[in-house]
Amino acid sequence: MTGHPRRRRLVPAAARRSSVTALVVLLLGTTACSASPSGATPAATADCGPVTATLASTDVTGLRPAPAPALPTTVTSADGTTVTVTDASRILAVNLYGSIAETVFGLGLGGNVIGRDTSTTFPAAAHLPVVTPAGHDLSAEAVLALNPTVVLADDSIGPPEVLRQLRAAGIPVVLIEAEQTLAAVPGHVRAVAAALGVPAAGELLVSRVESEIAAARRSAPGGRAPRIAFLYLRGTAGVYLIGGDGAGSDAMIEAIGGVDAGSAVGLAKFRPLTSEGLINAAPDVILVMSAGLASVGGVDGLLKLPGVAQTPAGAARRIVDMDDGTLLTFGTRSGRTVQALAAAVYSCGSPS
Repeated sequence: MTGHPRRRRLVPAAARRSSVTALVVLLLGTTACSASPSGATPAATADCGPVTATLASTDVTGLRPAPAPALPTTVTSADGTTVTVTDASRILAVNLYGSIAETVFGLGLGGNVIGRDTSTTFPAAAHLPVVTPAGHDLSAEAVLALNPTVVLADDSIGPPEVLRQLRAAGIPVVLIEAEQTLAAVPGHVRAVAAALGVPAAGELLVSRVESEIAAARRSAPGGRAPRIAFLYLRGTAGVYLIGGDGAGSDAMIEAIGGVDAGSAVGLAKFRPLTSEGLINAAPDVILVMSAGLASVGGVDGLLKLPGVAQTPAGAARRIVDMDDGTLLTFGTRSGRTVQALAAAVYSCGSPS
């Protein structure tokens, strides 16, 4: 299951990683509501939605020409271990969010990647064998069978004993800091590039990502900022959570010029969804992951959850969903992700 807030922690502590993204109001053709002829943000309608936020291109664009790793290189892993990498010809890049593999592909070294986690879903990596058959837990046997020359991971994936087993087998394992914020993306890119012996390529990729994010920030909408509530839904498991301060979803919402409805009423991290809590939050828009929305039976099923139909968002069916593999990945596609999210959220206009 992709897009889980935090491996092995399903309730409130589920999302201790926060994320920050950027502002864009480019109305994409994938939205369900039309833009005004002038291209200005249309007036809000009483009933507009649901809308799916879709990236114009979901794939990862690598640097060209691909850099040649200068090895061996010695780096300090996020767990404090000194690791020497001598060969980057068979790379395994895995974490809960898919962001590490996205970075390797962004550096132009996707052809060296030999396996993937279940959160790495972009097209260029889709053909790779999965080494996390049990949700987000690594299989030592699956990893060793691929004979990697270096493993890049973070502490969102494990179990830890598997990573220790890989090191004991002589495989260099480099852990990247696991902070999932937009501000952390450049540091993640630099850490991955250093481990693979391509620091100059890392700087080129950082420049590209920061440029895309900056372009997004310059496109903030006017009018009253919408109150947006992020709901984490897994209907098959009976899990219904609302995001608040520090959940990660709050930073995404703020990045597109919105107000995180959960934070506004004093919620922190993820909290169980209650009718009273959601009604008090009074969101103009409800944001969900696409798989989560499907798990509750779509918008009609969502409206049956406690308090949803009694909110301004529920009454107007202003529901925005986005693919689990992009919404909270916070990798090198962050600028495009925010473009798509902002386009969907503002496709019906800002609230009056």
